Amino acid sequence: MNKPENTSLELSIIILSYNTRKFTVQTIESIYQSSVMKKDSYEIVVFDNNSTDDTDQSLKKLTQHHKNLKFIKSPQNLGFSKGNNIAVESCIGKYLLFLNSDIIVHKEAIDKMLDFAKKQKKDFFAGGKLLNQDGTPQPSCGPFYSLPVIFGAIFLRGDYWGLTRYSPDQIKKVDWVSGACLMTKKSTFIDLQGFDERIFMYMEEIDLLYRASKKKIFTTFLSDCLYTHLGSASSKGKSYPIQQVFSGFTYFYRKHHHISSQLVLKFMLQFKSVLVIYIASIINNKELANTYKNAQKYI
Repeated sequence: MNKPENTSLELSIIILSYNTRKFTVQTIESIYQSSVMKKDSYEIVVFDNNSTDDTDQSLKKLTQHHKNLKFIKSPQNLGFSKGNNIAVESCIGKYLLFLNSDIIVHKEAIDKMLDFAKKQKKDFFAGGKLLNQDGTPQPSCGPFYSLPVIFGAIFLRGDYWGLTRYSPDQIKKVDWVSGACLMTKKSTFIDLQGFDERIFMYMEEIDLLYRASKKKIFTTFLSDCLYTHLGSASSKGKSYPIQQVFSGFTYFYRKHHHISSQLVLKFMLQFKSVLVIYIASIINNKELANTYKNAQKYI
């Protein structure tokens, strides 16, 4: 990855899009409407993963009205990690803000995050508070996925009880925040070699922030920076995310944990799959059964 350039630009906002034309335009418009930053102090970089929904036409029109808006069209779908990494190479801001293409920015949320960033004397990561469309909190931070945490997530509805993912009402240090809204310095991101490009989608921010924590780089959840996250706008139904989560857990443990932990993880994921497939057969839910049969391939 390229080294940061000498520039007076404060912030580069990166949006990765894939067949989310309507949402992407909405996200961009919400940035301009919510922020009081001067346009010559930041840029918006949209990296499109070869969409087929006329995203490029809409974005090219927008670039004619906004000089600080860049549009990069990829000839193929490179996934979340590689797409963002390539986008960063074209960024000239000191700070980076990664936003999903289905985010609606609330009033001065980005301004507050940038103010926080400029006060940090050390390397850092920070994430905003994500909300559902109805205004309820969306669990968007949590502890790293140790085996007990994974057990709680897949067998005990840990997200529901706030054990594995949650949304604090105060600013606090956490292990990880959602990649749907993630800020850091460009130099920090480059020093960590960016997102792991072997992860196509899901768990990439967990991996990045885990590597950051090993270098004593902390992550902060900013509860006063609000964003509505519409959620999974570019995902292919429920089956694909489940497969990618299984794949993400497996890859993460192969990369960061001992073989004994890998075997325990494999057992838990296999047991979860068999259990769900059995229940699905009883209630005659073929779609659910096929989802977990396919997920087993990624263990």
